Amino acid sequence: MRAIACALIGVLTLATAGTAVAADDMANMKGMSAASAAKQGKGTGVIKAIDAKAGTLTIQHGPIPAVAWPAMTMTFKAKPATLLKGLKVGQTIGFDTTVRGMDADVTAVRPK
Repeated sequence: MRAIACALIGVLTLATAGTAVAADDMANMKGMSAASAAKQGKGTGVIKAIDAKAGTLTIQHGPIPAVAWPAMTMTFKAKPATLLKGLKVGQTIGFDTTVRGMDADVTAVRPK
């Protein structure tokens, strides 16, 4: 009975140590963290849709190298939502974006 208890303690100790080592390895990997840092960039594009109720802006934009994006059409959350005032579908704009993982916000808009 004592041998079984010692074996179980040994297995649990190794399992716990392995988990701690794996967590340390992940934290030391480049680009891997619990919360990725925000990236910021500037783009130019054409407004394709405005949803004032949802506070979003759909922009067909060119490449944005600072956030490693190719040209595409995508929907951004306007932060603050007041950025949407006075904008029109079809308008060409310059804009600032903040990207966190899969979330992208427009933080400034400049008419072109």
